Amino acid sequence: MAAPSLLLLTDRSLFAKKSKDTRPLEKSEPGWKLFGKVPLRDGLNKDPKKIQKEYEERTGRPHSSPSKQSVRKYLDCEPLSTTALILEDRPANLPAKPAEEAQKHRQQYEEMVAQAKKREIKEAQKRKKQLEERCKLEESIGNAAMTWNQEILPNWETMCNSRKVRELWWQGVPPSVRGKVWSLAVGNELNITHELYDICLARAREKWKSMPTAGPETDNEDPGISLADREASLELIKLDISRTFPNLCIFQKGGPYHDMLHSILGAYTCYRPDVGYVQGMSFIAAVLILNLDTADAFIAFANLLNKPCQMAFFRVDHSLMLTYFAAFEVFFEENLPKLFEHFKKNNLTPDIYLIDWIFTLYSKSLPLDLACRVWDVFCRDGDEFLFHTALGILKLYEDILTKMDFIHNAQFLTKLPEDIPAEELFTAIAAIQMQSRNKKWAQVLLALQKDNREQERGSPVLKR
Repeated sequence: MAAPSLLLLTDRSLFAKKSKDTRPLEKSEPGWKLFGKVPLRDGLNKDPKKIQKEYEERTGRPHSSPSKQSVRKYLDCEPLSTTALILEDRPANLPAKPAEEAQKHRQQYEEMVAQAKKREIKEAQKRKKQLEERCKLEESIGNAAMTWNQEILPNWETMCNSRKVRELWWQGVPPSVRGKVWSLAVGNELNITHELYDICLARAREKWKSMPTAGPETDNEDPGISLADREASLELIKLDISRTFPNLCIFQKGGPYHDMLHSILGAYTCYRPDVGYVQGMSFIAAVLILNLDTADAFIAFANLLNKPCQMAFFRVDHSLMLTYFAAFEVFFEENLPKLFEHFKKNNLTPDIYLIDWIFTLYSKSLPLDLACRVWDVFCRDGDEFLFHTALGILKLYEDILTKMDFIHNAQFLTKLPEDIPAEELFTAIAAIQMQSRNKKWAQVLLALQKDNREQERGSPVLKR
């Protein structure tokens, strides 16, 4: 019985101590708040309106509750942020803002609203300008398309070389007629028909099916082309298609244009087994597919690659390639002597950057819409414009390139900026003079071709 008695005694003493500690505080005992002293216990139970009333009686400063109209009269253009809170009056249980502080906050808020209005007006003006430019561009494209359809295309043979048409060509062919214009400009010297394309495509499909078991030679194929070479071409086609305009996601497997691109490249390997497939062809075929039907794209593709410059590069005719590089350097030195000397000092030869540009006709190196505009003038002027465009790119970035070393120059030229301004580039191209000592491109190229037939193979160096 001793233990329960001890426990009872302990409980009683504990409760007695607790009742002693929890005695109510006197009203005079103060408690601290953020903006002044208020009674700790009574302040917690009082109504905020009573607290405000007592405060007004003590200070003698009446405090009128702010009206919603006065507080929000500046909030019509208020930015969506918490900055407008500086205009709000303090809660009713706190002292009002001093006049100076309220004035300062109002001034700050008005400044913020003014800045927000300025930004909004500036952005609205920018959007309006962009919309006007877009509408103007669409209107000009529509008018140009009408001119091409109604005046030029029906009278192609008589008007294609007129001054008016050449100026329209320079401004860019409207997308709606681009394919037709390209087909007419490239021509069909090879006399390829739709039926021939179907035959080549059927042979390609048969070859794809029988390739694992086929012999090194089949009927109607070049005996000099080995099975390994044909297999390599077909495998390279598959690999390159997956890397053709990957951002568009339309030529990769499962895309809407995958089979079309595969068919054109396969048909071409059967049409020209001596050339086969070479890396870069997929980009040229892809651009044509975006503007022409499949059979017409194949016809234009085969005729484009049959041009002297393209055939020299795709058949890797070193001697002729060196001649093109040498001709390019003649006009390079003539137009951009400072950059020419800088490249020469750093041993940066044209083959480092020109090969990729020529192989893909700039479709891989430039933004697609800009590349199509380059193609427009290329179809008008021929191979010369490919090198003319190269000089225009060098002129556009001359200031940057002259400050770089070999490695950075090579990296820059093999991966051009993605935001090249079209008008600035064509202005730079127009500033290039494709005439050296009263000789035009074709004359310089022919003279060099005669002089350099026995030139050593290697890096292109202009011999004078």
